[in-house]
Amino acid sequence: MITNADAQAFLDQNFAAWVLALSPRVTACSTSGLTLDIPITDDIARVGGIVSGQALATLADTAMVLAAGAHLGRMMPVATVTLDTQFLRPGSGESVRAEAEIIRAGRSMIFARCTLSALPAAKPIAHATATFALPG
Repeated sequence: MITNADAQAFLDQNFAAWVLALSPRVTACSTSGLTLDIPITDDIARVGGIVSGQALATLADTAMVLAAGAHLGRMMPVATVTLDTQFLRPGSGESVRAEAEIIRAGRSMIFARCTLSALPAAKPIAHATATFALPG
């Protein structure tokens, strides 16, 4: 089973510097899903202190990639085939939490979804779905 530390190490060693600049932290990890948190900083906020959509989409994609590895029992690179993000309301507060889960995992494709919430209010601010291709 993949631990929080395993998922965090994979993230730290394999993701681009601009993704790591969001300071993502794995806060929960199991075969059923993964939770990733980032602080809300001036670097990702637009006018009015609202988190940018680019940061939210990146967070969702990253959380779902890590959830795929946790589900499979081994961290591995996967290729994002589709990423669809719906922005529900402006995100502001202290941090953003991404809760990702795997909908279905086949031999060559994985389907996932992710809910993003602003903390401390814990209100959903975005929802994303993605399809990933497994290395073959």
